[in-house]
Formats: sequence, C-alpha cells, structure tokens
Amino acid sequence: MRRLAALAAALVVLAGGGLAVAGCGSGSSTTLTVLAGSEIKDLEPLFGDIQDHTGIKLKPDYVGTIEGTQEIVDGRDRHDLAWFSHSKYLDLLQQGGPKRVHAQTPIMLSPVVLGVKRSVARRLGWAGNPNVTWRDIAEAAKAGKLRFAMTNPASSNSGFTALVGVASAFAGSADALNSGKIDTKGLRDLFAGQKLTAGSSGFLADAYVQSQSVLDGMINYESVLLSLSASGKLQDRLELIYPREGIITANYPLLLLNDSKRDEYDKLTEYLLSADFQKKLMKDTLRRPVTPGVPLDPRLPRALLVELPFPSSVKTIDAIVFAYLNEARPPAHATFVLDVSGSMGSEDRIVHLKQALRGLAGLDRSITGRFSAFHKREQLSFIPFSSYVQPAADFTITGTSSYPAVRAYIDKLTPGGSTAIYSALDQAYRRAATQQAADPRRYYSIVLMTDGENNSGIGADDFLSDYRALPERARRIRTFPILFGEASSDALQRIADATGGKLFDARSASLSEIFKEIRGYQ
Repeated sequence: MRRLAALAAALVVLAGGGLAVAGCGSGSSTTLTVLAGSEIKDLEPLFGDIQDHTGIKLKPDYVGTIEGTQEIVDGRDRHDLAWFSHSKYLDLLQQGGPKRVHAQTPIMLSPVVLGVKRSVARRLGWAGNPNVTWRDIAEAAKAGKLRFAMTNPASSNSGFTALVGVASAFAGSADALNSGKIDTKGLRDLFAGQKLTAGSSGFLADAYVQSQSVLDGMINYESVLLSLSASGKLQDRLELIYPREGIITANYPLLLLNDSKRDEYDKLTEYLLSADFQKKLMKDTLRRPVTPGVPLDPRLPRALLVELPFPSSVKTIDAIVFAYLNEARPPAHATFVLDVSGSMGSEDRIVHLKQALRGLAGLDRSITGRFSAFHKREQLSFIPFSSYVQPAADFTITGTSSYPAVRAYIDKLTPGGSTAIYSALDQAYRRAATQQAADPRRYYSIVLMTDGENNSGIGADDFLSDYRALPERARRIRTFPILFGEASSDALQRIADATGGKLFDARSASLSEIFKEIRGYQ
C-alpha cells in the first residue's frame, strides 16, 4: 500500500512538473502589447523564439515614430511597451512632465549612414576612404554628382536621426547647435541631392530598388543598407560611408509604459540581452549587439563609429526639422484628387475630409500636426471630382499667411453627383507632367481620396494606358490612394502598385491621421 501511495505521489509530482513545462512551451503565455515603429517589423520572425524562451507573446501595433511619441507624451497610449529605433526626442519631451516611460533598455545598435553605389564611390574617391566628411557629401550633392534617397525626418526615425546627425556635424559642437547655430546653407547643399523621400525606411528601400537607375545611394540604417546590398536586387552593390565627423546610432530601446508589467519586462529584456539572442538578432537582422563580449558578425563593417552629440532641447530639434522642411529640402508639389460625389455627404464624410485638410493648413497644433503642415515653398493642387472633373485650384505656400486661402477653398467643397475616379486621376497626371517639365527640381506626388467605386468617366484600363504613355520621368510620380467608405481596395491597390505608391486605409483610422501619415511621402 505504501509503495502504491508513494508511486501515486510521484506521479502527481511528475504530472505537475509536466504541466509546468507544457505551460511554458506549448502555448501558455503572457501577452504584452507593443507600440512599435515600422523599423522593427523585421524582428517578427524572432517573436516565436522569444515566446518559447520567456513565455511572453509580443503583440505589436505599428505607428509612425512621431505619432507614437505624441500619443505617449499626451497620455493617450495604453500599450504595455513601446519599441522605436531610438527615444531621444521622447526623452526630451518628457522632461518636466508626467512620467510615461518607467524603464528603457537598449536592445541593439544600427548607425544611420550613407550607402553609395560602388561605381559612384570609386568615381568620387570615397571607396575605402575613411576620411570622407559630411561636407564632402554635401559638395557632391550640390554639384549634382550624388542623387540619394532618405526618409522624411518629420515622420521617420532614420531620416530624423540622419538630419540631426548632419546638423550636429555641420555645427561643429553640441553647444553651437544648442545655441541655435544651424548651418542652413550646408543642409541646403546636402539635400539638393535628395531625389526620393518616404515616410518609412522599409518603403524607402523598396522604392530605391525601383528607382535605382536614377539614384546613386541612400541614407538609412546600416542594417537596411547591408541587407539590401546582399539581397541580389541591386544592379550595383552599396558601399557604406561612415563620415569622419561622426554619425548617430539607433539603439532600439524597449520602453516600459505599463509599470504593472515590470516583472514581465525584466524577464523579457534579460532574454533579449542574452548572448544567444544577441547572436540570433545580429545574424538575422544585421544589427550590432549591445551585450559586451558578443563577437561581431563578419558581414558588419569594422568601421570606427564616432558618435555625434544629440541636441539637448526640444526647441533645437524643432528648429532643425523646420529648417529642413522650410528651407533645405527640395520643395514639393502635392496634388490632392478629392472625391466630392454625393456619397461624401453621408455620415459626415465631407466634414471629416475638410477637417483633415484644414489641419494641414495650420489648424492642427500637435507635434505631428506642426510637422505635417503644408511647408514654405510648397505648391499645392486640388482637383475635386464627382460626375466630372471640376476645375483645379493651385496654391503656393509662402508661410502661415497662405493658410487662410487654402482653408477658404476647402470650406467650399460641396458633395453631389457620381464618381469619376479615373478621369480625375488622368487629369492629375497630365497636369503634374506639365508642371514637372516646367520645374523639375520639385518632388511631385498625387493623393487620391475616394469613398466609392468608379461609375463615371473613363475606366481603369484607359487611365493605365494613358499613364504608360507619359514621359518616363512623369511615370515616377507616385499616387497614394486612401481607402475610405465603400471604395474598392483592389482597384486602389492596383493604382498604388502601378505608380509605385502606397495604399492607406482610412476605414480604421481617421482621415486626419491618414493625411498626416501621407505627408511623410510628399
């Protein structure tokens, strides 16, 4: 009897242990929600490994870095964690205010550098040259010898990090930069060579592949540049340039927003910093380890990384970003093709459209609103459509004094009639091609907002036929369609794919949020 009792007790212990093991490895887990920048999407294949070793399932919701920063600072965010490529701007915004971030741990490293086609690097004398400076790069760009891509600093961390680094290098010292000595001429010289922009580093890399015949390089994360160069998608591999004055390195901190999840956060970061995971991370994403003693992957250059100082005030950072938007970058010409058919009169759709556009015309004073507003030197074209294409309206933004006229035009938009999507888009491309020929230095883009399917005017095939007949340069003008109401996702995705643009979904987000996000691509 005693043997049977002992055996039964042993079985209970074993069963309990078996259940405990099963609980960790067979699906039992704690879920942590993550407000994430799009730059960490490539980590998703490792989430299963993280869950297996920690019992923690990560559930990311992707957002633009500046938008996510705004949500955290305002106290509107309810995620457990946040994960961006860096949190320096967020740290500054939090100073003196409520504590929103309870802990942060750097997880990996990737400097923001310039990748140049090897043939171009040899032509410019930069191949294998450790003494190339940001001034050298700016001189080549100003002379038309370097045409590059970079994300919009007002919406993407890679562009933001690059811009702040360049401004710091040109200023010569952190004190000079913080005292307001921004070398606008140097920035203007450098960004004279920027020929492609985007709202995310991933989209920029894809767009670079499509446009590589007319570009010489790209500013992006080291990891993105190395991965792209090794992908087999490039006609000319990239040589990475680490300017002598220095760069700013993204350290991808994992931020604890929900302090009640601290135990899970500590367990998670302990594993993420382990040597085994750091090796996996480096192998799969080509980011550098933060844990000492982890040997560097041979694919990563052993360049001397000189870290530039980051500004110490929000005022300085804002001044740098606005110097870029209003003075340094090539000016934009954005065309908005707007559905004002009868269905826009229902469910306050026209009200939401007007609210979104009025926000861009100076009424949105949030961080994201100020950065995404219409900028000085920018030209705007509005093409409303219903059963037919209505007369276009053009504006040039010279400053905030230009906003009232834009808002007055927006206020007069009135819904009624059917939906001639492709006739309006066809006219938008014809006008943009003419404008581009007259002023080729500008960025040209088209935003298409519709809440229904095409039921008037020409069809999709006719539009695409006309589009393909445009000059090659005009065909590089991208359309960014907005999915709204009962619009056809397949039809709008077809337009985005054909023109190299991106489809945005306003059925699960406000039109104001979508229009601000699109501004990163203009």
